[in-house]
Amino acid sequence: MVKLANQRQLKWCLQHYSKGEIKSKDAAKYLSISQRRFQQIHKQHQQTGKIPQIKQRAGGRPKKEIPAEWKNLIKQQYEKTHCNAVYLEKKISHEHHIHISHCMIHEVLLELGYAEHEAVKQKRRKPWIRYERAHSLSLVHMDYHYCKDGRYLCTVLDDASRKVLAAGEFDHKTMQNALLVLKRAQKLCDIYPILAVLTDHERVMLICVMLRVMRCMSLKCILKSRV
Repeated sequence: MVKLANQRQLKWCLQHYSKGEIKSKDAAKYLSISQRRFQQIHKQHQQTGKIPQIKQRAGGRPKKEIPAEWKNLIKQQYEKTHCNAVYLEKKISHEHHIHISHCMIHEVLLELGYAEHEAVKQKRRKPWIRYERAHSLSLVHMDYHYCKDGRYLCTVLDDASRKVLAAGEFDHKTMQNALLVLKRAQKLCDIYPILAVLTDHERVMLICVMLRVMRCMSLKCILKSRV
């Protein structure tokens, strides 16, 4: 069943439906619920005189409680071996044929005081790189994609607008095909030229863009970081 998510939208629909300004069909479509469900909510509103409260569910999977037997088993194994959660996961699985994830084992060790939080491991290992330019054609993305039919799709994507400027399917991933797609994108940009091209470290794409950048189009080449 579809859950209501916006209390303000529900209040607006109930008020205007009671005044006869909108139909139940339109209100249900606006709230993304069935017409019968909206009629039930409206009936409840007339009987109580109050707007039904929407329960906000917590996102993500519900937390799984750790059984007391598992906690005792983890405690016994740690006091016996004094090893980390990853090793305890393998040892418990091998000796007792019980699979307990190392994350759950580490949570129990934290609860028992046998482990502690490490500030270094709480942050992202590598920085998240996001390219998002303010103006169109200041940067375009260019890359090859292998399709299921065995062909290669080469695409030029504008970074700011996320619009596909040019694309083409080819039997082979070659420098000539990539240059052809880049030329198509450049022809569409008569008013304002492309300033920079972002590509990966792949040899074919790198040679393609570098040749076009250095000799003909005077573009700036940016290489994607290997995250």
